[in-house]
Parts: sequence; C-alpha cells; structure tokens
Amino acid sequence: MDKVRPPVVSKKVMVPFILITSLFALWGFANAVTDPMVQAFKKILELSNSEAAWVQMAFYGGYFCMALPAAMFMRKYSYKTGILIGLGLYATGALLFYPAAITEQFWFFCLGLYVLTFGLAFLETAANPYALALGAKETATQRLNLAQAFNPLGLIVGLFVAQQFVLKNLQSDDIDNFRVLDEASKILIKTSDLIVIRNPYVILGLVILAVFVLFIISKMPQSKEDGAMPNIGETFAALEKNKKYVLGVLAQILYVGAQIMCWTYIYQYAEAISIDSVTAGYYQMAAFIFFTIGRAIGTYLLRFISSGKLLMYFALLATVFVLGTIIVEGDVGLYCLVGVSFCMSLMFPTIYGIALGDLTEEQSKVGSAGLVMAIVGGALMPKLQGMIIDLGGNGVNDTTILGVSEVNFSFVLPLLCFIYIAWYGLRVFKRHEATDDFLHVV
Repeated sequence: MDKVRPPVVSKKVMVPFILITSLFALWGFANAVTDPMVQAFKKILELSNSEAAWVQMAFYGGYFCMALPAAMFMRKYSYKTGILIGLGLYATGALLFYPAAITEQFWFFCLGLYVLTFGLAFLETAANPYALALGAKETATQRLNLAQAFNPLGLIVGLFVAQQFVLKNLQSDDIDNFRVLDEASKILIKTSDLIVIRNPYVILGLVILAVFVLFIISKMPQSKEDGAMPNIGETFAALEKNKKYVLGVLAQILYVGAQIMCWTYIYQYAEAISIDSVTAGYYQMAAFIFFTIGRAIGTYLLRFISSGKLLMYFALLATVFVLGTIIVEGDVGLYCLVGVSFCMSLMFPTIYGIALGDLTEEQSKVGSAGLVMAIVGGALMPKLQGMIIDLGGNGVNDTTILGVSEVNFSFVLPLLCFIYIAWYGLRVFKRHEATDDFLHVV
C-alpha cells in the first residue's frame, strides 16, 4: 500500500507559515526596487557602468558579511529573534536613504543598502530553513518553493514602484545628454532626482517597522532542537565533507550572480537597441511575471519530477535563452533575455532545498548561512559584467567582441553559470535521487 504523502503545510502551522512567507515578498521588493537604481545612479551621478555596479556590490555584499554572524546568533537564539533583528536592520538601512539624499553622496546610499542587506541576511538565514522545518522532510523542498512563490510578487510590486514612482519622475532621464548641461542645472536636477530615489526607501522602512511590530505580537513555533549547541568545529567539518552541500553553495553563488546580471543589465541591453529606461522597465516587469509563472509551474512539477532532474531541465533551457541573448541582436535578443527569468524561477529554492536536504537541524542553521553568503555572487558577477561592458567606453555598445556588441557578449557570464547549475542538477539526480526514484516506482 502506498504511503500517504504528508501535507506541504499543515493547518497547525498555517499562520506562522503565512507570516514567514510574507518575508519572502519583502526581500523580493527590496531586490526589485534596487536593480533599476544602477541605471538611475549611473545617469544622475555621471558614473561608468562598473562604478554604478557598486550599488549591487553594496547590496549583495551585505549578505556575505552578515550571513555567518546571523547563523551563529541563531545557534543560540530562536528563529523569531533572528527575524526581529533582521527586520530592524532592514528598516534602518532603508531609512538611511533620508540623510543620504541630503548629503547627495553616492557612498551614503551604498551604506544604506549595505545595512539594509544586513537585515535581509538575517531574514533569509532564518526564513529559508524555518520554512523547510515547518513540516515533514518529504515535502520540505516543495514547501520552500511554495514560500518562495511569493518572492516574485514582491519583485513585481517593487519594480512597479521603481518604474512608476522613480524612473518616470527622474528629470535626468528625460535629457538625452545630461553630461553637457551647465553645473547649475545639473545640481538642481541631481538634488531633485536623489529625493525621488529616496522616497520609496523611506516609505519601505516605515512599512518594515509595522511588520516588526506584527512579528513581536505573534506566536511562532520553535523547533525541538532550538538551543542545542553541538561543537561548531564538528558542524563545519561535517558540512565540508558533504559534497552535495559544498557544490550546492557554488551553484547558489553562480545562480544569484546570473539572476542579478540578467535583471540588472536588461536596462543596458535595452539601451543598446535605443529603448529608454521606463520602457525597459516594462520588459523587466514581463521577466518578473514569467518568473512568477515559472515558480508556480516548477513547484507543481516537483510533485512528479525529482529536484535534481528538474533543476537540470530548467538550467539547460536557460542556457538556450542566454545563447539567444548573446547571438541575436535587437528585439528578439531582448525577448530571449526576458525568457531566462522563467527558467531561473525554480533555481534558488531548489538548490537550497537540495543542499540542506540531508542535514541535521544544527547543520542546517550553519549551512543556511553558507547558502545565504552565496548571494555574494550578486555582488561580484554584475561588477565583472559591468567591466566587460566598459571595455569600449562608458556606453553599452562602443565596441564588438567576437562579432557581437560588448553588452551582448557580457552575457557569456550567466551562460557559464547555467551550464554549471545544469551539471549540478544532473549530479544530484544520478548520485542521490535516481535510486530513490526507482524504488518509488517499484
């Protein structure tokens, strides 16, 4: 007789699961609001592509620096406490945009993003393993995919805010050659535009404070193993020996790097074919919608296809779309770049679930930090891509490389990332899932 599959989320933990799920939307919002800021700061402050990429360096660098301290903190304290600290830092970083706009210093805005992502590191280090733990192990990866399905909703809302309330209101974006204006005009426009950038972050900070209060007054179930403190050295040693985990961390580094490159440089790709930033925002909105659809389809397919095999399929499809982005110039190439988002939808939670799948509770808390630190890929790889785009100058198609414009060629970086992820999915399927699938069928 077939064993009855446990529910993805039981009624007993439905309310805590909904609260945790809201966090996935909140950090999705922060991601989506920030991506267009690379292009905005580039024009307002007259930066090169690689200089403007410091926005992503600050944003995703914060994850790297705070993830392990967050995990060490949660070895001793509860997931709820970690979430509250994360929300507090998130709000603080967002509210720092107010003094940053007054000083008009690029580094101050980057500092705000850096602190903001200290908070996101706490939230992701807590929320991802907590979602995995809120139910049976058999449905853990599917449960995390369900929670992550609300992340794209935050992305869509964040992009809508960035497009309608920031990009459309930037005076510098209405001027064909902002650099040739006289200094007095530049100063006036710069001051106005930085205030436009400031406002959504300040409002976001106030919303996060309200969510902070909601978590304080809510009861959150604690894991049976909370407070257990095995030797940290033994935990690190066990993680190091777990090849599925170690290779999963590398896969996550490359995935996040690929995701941020495809979402950040969609604006530069559009610029190369004479599409303005506001219109490019509509293409990114389409990418987020495909991402949302892909997440829903992927979560459903996980009921029938093993995690590693499905990850491989999605990664292979992504490589096809990226090849189209590189080789085909013009609108069709842009459509291919939008299509990549459908393929990326499944990757983060699936890699996360695979890597942590056979770890103990204690190992998961520390191992989760490694996977959140892997988000540093979003800091480093966009910077490398910006440097490739700058090879011919500060424009996006100043020169050609192997017969295509520099911005097209720069997408060779996400191409390499998806090839590795496809290999990782295949390896996981062959070494960890193929036998289980055979036994399940028998």
